[in-house]
Amino acid sequence: MGDTRQGEHPEGDGSASEHESTGDTDSGDRRTEQTAPEPPSEAGRERREGPLHVPVMLDRIVELLAPALTAPGSVLVDGTLGLGGHSEALLRACPTMRLVGVDRDTTALERSAARLAPYADRTHFVHAVYSDIPRALDEAGVTEADAVLLDLGVSSPQLDETDRGFAYAHDAPLDMRMDRSQSLTAAEIVNTYPVGELTRVLRSYGEERFASRVARAIERRREQGPLDSTRELAELVRDAIPAATRRTGGHPAKRAFQGLRIEVNAELSILERTLPAAISRLGLGGRIAVLSYHSLEDRMAKRAFAALATDTTPVGLPVPLPDRQPELRLLTRGAELPSDEENERNPRAQSARLRAAERVRPPRQ
Repeated sequence: MGDTRQGEHPEGDGSASEHESTGDTDSGDRRTEQTAPEPPSEAGRERREGPLHVPVMLDRIVELLAPALTAPGSVLVDGTLGLGGHSEALLRACPTMRLVGVDRDTTALERSAARLAPYADRTHFVHAVYSDIPRALDEAGVTEADAVLLDLGVSSPQLDETDRGFAYAHDAPLDMRMDRSQSLTAAEIVNTYPVGELTRVLRSYGEERFASRVARAIERRREQGPLDSTRELAELVRDAIPAATRRTGGHPAKRAFQGLRIEVNAELSILERTLPAAISRLGLGGRIAVLSYHSLEDRMAKRAFAALATDTTPVGLPVPLPDRQPELRLLTRGAELPSDEENERNPRAQSARLRAAERVRPPRQ
């Protein structure tokens, strides 16, 4: 998941998700931290080597994380490695850092290991969900991380491999598993969840206004036999949504596919565990960056950072208490957005939101 996370794609691009921001996702001006080494241009590589999956907000990620990775033996944890594009840029920019690359998708691990082969002496790969970052560090023999990167959502390769079932533009089995060793699939959800539970998934995770109509349509269809095709599901969702609504906002099935994918992979519950776990293993001066593509993800990152970037001295005391001072310093003002130029070059970046913070004080006891 570490290269191109998916936002709302142009019509026909095959996105399984929308990840759009809402009013809770606030944006602001970028604040430049320390000047970081500048990686070779990804656009230049693309011209020389052909089309690439372009990592979202690559230069800004390097700018934010590289200052924490200058000491010999410093450690970056990429909790959503994907094809390793962000990690590759940081390995180039920080020649003495080490990488602990984590991904729940074994195919992604194999591909990133091949891509990062020139840095084999500085890389360690772990098949795990990103909430298992502490275990991954223990396995690598590392006590603290100097930088943590979480690039959330579904990756370009997962969307582009049509048999994975993430995309509504191609006919494939209803799968949507990021980790194909798990048992729960989208087909099981669609064919076995009660209507109330289906409605919850579509409304809460897909932000689908017509969740109950879509859920009832699925219930009627599955009475005829199992529903196991992405194309059939996409057509069913389209037919269940009012015609006036279908004419705007991209493919009518994008929200339903997003909701199912989040449920299949337990993305929000895993992220809720991941943020405190990752921050707890961040060393003093260490930095964490979170790229999200859905308002709920961004809201969780916002709240996790804000809770630890706040002085918790009780109101009314004359002086701040030393043990109640903030643990984190926010490195971004609100959620940073991709530039217009990047959005034009890489439409899959359009819904990205970036937040970053630095540990300025040891964890509270």
